[in-house]
Amino acid sequence: MGVRDRRGRGLRSPLLPQSVPAFASRSDSFDVTALEAFAEIDAHWHEQLIGLDIAVDDIPRMLPRDPESIQWPDEVTADGAIPLARLIPAGVDVTGQPTRAQIILFRRPLEIRAKRGADLLELVHEVLVQQVATHLGVDEDTVDRGPE
Repeated sequence: MGVRDRRGRGLRSPLLPQSVPAFASRSDSFDVTALEAFAEIDAHWHEQLIGLDIAVDDIPRMLPRDPESIQWPDEVTADGAIPLARLIPAGVDVTGQPTRAQIILFRRPLEIRAKRGADLLELVHEVLVQQVATHLGVDEDTVDRGPE
């Protein structure tokens, strides 16, 4: 495969240098926001969350149990019919290997509901608090305060 050099003008370069914030994709920016939102929770609950993974998926690939009444299990944080995050408890996969518990954040629904960057951080933090509370079996206020 040859190097792209249209009309002999030289090699193309990126529009933005890698050092500017705009170079990062929306997905990369969301990952940073998710890590920042989880950092405070992790600081309080690190020992209890060692077996928990945080993942990001662009969109949910699930439907409500009952489309008429839109009921979600406790493991799902949703805005009406749209899931924002899901907790998958630890278990065993199809090959018999143990799996770790995992919180999956759904990036696009969360971004759509946040008007500004600060709103997104606050929303992701709130969703993570709900998910961690479900994972630990405690209420959301306890997650925010930390273990006593």
